[in-house]
Amino acid sequence: MKQLTQQQKRFVIEYIRTLDGELAAKKAGYKCKDLKAFSMELLEKDQIIHAIKTHLKHQIDSLNVQKGYVIQKLLQIAEFSLEQEDILDKEGNPTGKMKLRDSSAGLKALESLCKYLGFSNPPDEEQYHEAKIITISNLDDEKI
Repeated sequence: MKQLTQQQKRFVIEYIRTLDGELAAKKAGYKCKDLKAFSMELLEKDQIIHAIKTHLKHQIDSLNVQKGYVIQKLLQIAEFSLEQEDILDKEGNPTGKMKLRDSSAGLKALESLCKYLGFSNPPDEEQYHEAKIITISNLDDEKI
């Protein structure tokens, strides 16, 4: 594979930092009328793609984060966010009703966990089972 020029190497590093091809080309010192189009041409070159992948892999490997740690933290976020807490009135007294702490953060953590564990991959046709659709209007407060 053809070696990268110093300018191309700078482009790769800047692109990884910014994920903006036009800005990366500018910071790498390229001077042309249409930096955006030029950066797209650079990003189509096999040696540039290979260099980006290599640099990213090196950065990921250097982090040395254990998979178990990531899974544990995502579970902690999901559990904490999906715990129920009292709804308080204006004076700060419990109303007797409950709510989830932060359902959007909990669901985001669960979604990330599922992706991380590979649950979001499309199922094989043999594993497909028809799902029953239940609307929220069919549920009462005790079932939620």
